[in-house]
Amino acid sequence: MKPANHLSRRSFFKQTGAASLAAFTAPLILPRGVFGAANDKLNIAILGCGNRSQQLLPAVVQEGHNIVAMCDVNTQQIARLKSGERLKNKKTVAKLTAALENTKVYDDYRKLIEAEKNVDGIIIASGQHWHLAMSRLCLQAGKNVYCEKPLAHSAAEAREIANMMPGCKLATQVGTQGGATDTFRRSMEIMQAGVLGQIREVHCWINRFFPPSEEINMQADPIPEGLNWDFWCGPARLLPFKDYYLGGCLKWGRWFEFGDGHLADMGAHAHNLPLRALKLGPPIRIAVEVHEPIKDSYPSATTYRWDFAARENFDPVSVWWHDGVKAGPPDALTADLKATYGEVPTNGVLFVGEKGILRSDAWGVGGVMRLKTDTSVKCRGVLDHEAAKSVPVKYPRCPEQNHMLEWLLACKGGQKTFQGFDIAARAAEFGMTGIVALRTGKTIEWDSENLKAKGCPEADRFIHLPVRKKWLA
Repeated sequence: MKPANHLSRRSFFKQTGAASLAAFTAPLILPRGVFGAANDKLNIAILGCGNRSQQLLPAVVQEGHNIVAMCDVNTQQIARLKSGERLKNKKTVAKLTAALENTKVYDDYRKLIEAEKNVDGIIIASGQHWHLAMSRLCLQAGKNVYCEKPLAHSAAEAREIANMMPGCKLATQVGTQGGATDTFRRSMEIMQAGVLGQIREVHCWINRFFPPSEEINMQADPIPEGLNWDFWCGPARLLPFKDYYLGGCLKWGRWFEFGDGHLADMGAHAHNLPLRALKLGPPIRIAVEVHEPIKDSYPSATTYRWDFAARENFDPVSVWWHDGVKAGPPDALTADLKATYGEVPTNGVLFVGEKGILRSDAWGVGGVMRLKTDTSVKCRGVLDHEAAKSVPVKYPRCPEQNHMLEWLLACKGGQKTFQGFDIAARAAEFGMTGIVALRTGKTIEWDSENLKAKGCPEADRFIHLPVRKKWLA
């Protein structure tokens, strides 16, 4: 996970330049006071009180809203959240602990949703394997929902959420915070205006790695006091408890029972810009290259390729995802990156167009570009490049480039969020088809309409995961 301050307001403006931001975004920035008086407070609840909750809730407190309820199956997590122990800024800790002093505590998300009728919005910061069940119940209860990424644990789960969206009037937002930045939205506008020409190749990467794939250890560790391990596993299979399952998405996310490795964790961020900028539909073909047997956990290095058909005025395109210690785009595509940065960055998204390239980081932030006709060998920022000056502003900018603020304003009846569940469900299906190819060990032809891998019936069990119903509504 990127450090919490990566997308802070201060870093946004330092990174992009206030003057450039004003030139492109002032007409479409929405002031925070547009949608109600300053004392018009929302009542917010949170499900899951681990690492992400301490990064998400300060933004709620900063805007003056009430955190009325919290839920976790681990009492130690609740205690850590209420103490603010993972936060470094003392003022932030003081504000958060004060805001949580009278917050009601639950150990069952179903009881919270049933009891807290006055809740306006619910933040879901649980593990990936819980996102569908919790999102579904919140939406059915008429609550606005912010859910951490990725939105689903399988292609079928992604489709179920997508099917909830037509006609939905609730404010939804997924935790792909890079989409709130001006450089993300400007990159979309530049590519859709054809400044790079046709784009037929995109590479996404991060050099994170796990140990080689291994089997589940059936020798249980002692379950910590205050942890309901059965409830923690929830819809997933009840496994023997191991200490290494706890501690965030880089812990439990390694294991296929609970997550889908770096592809789910960082792919949810990196795939977002190609999905939005190139107006991708579902993939038609997915292949994966891996050099070790796939067991019960994510491997140490992967390379995926998704092929997408032509759509609107876009040619067919292939999108790659690379992870592992040596991850990066092919050497033949890195000259502009080396000239700009001195080396290939450790993460990124690289669009290869007929007329030039555009690169952002893996969150879709800080876009730079270079056209083949440029005299400089270095890339320039998407907010400053001369070739992009005439491209009109198409997408509204996020207030203060603050992802959580955008959702909170939408909860109060404001503008629709940019990263809603309608988009996030498409991104989740995109990523989870890669997991199907990985776990079957085959290149698959994807039939999105029927949620099938053509001619590969063994893929069905990875498309539709088995679900335990003991802890579901």
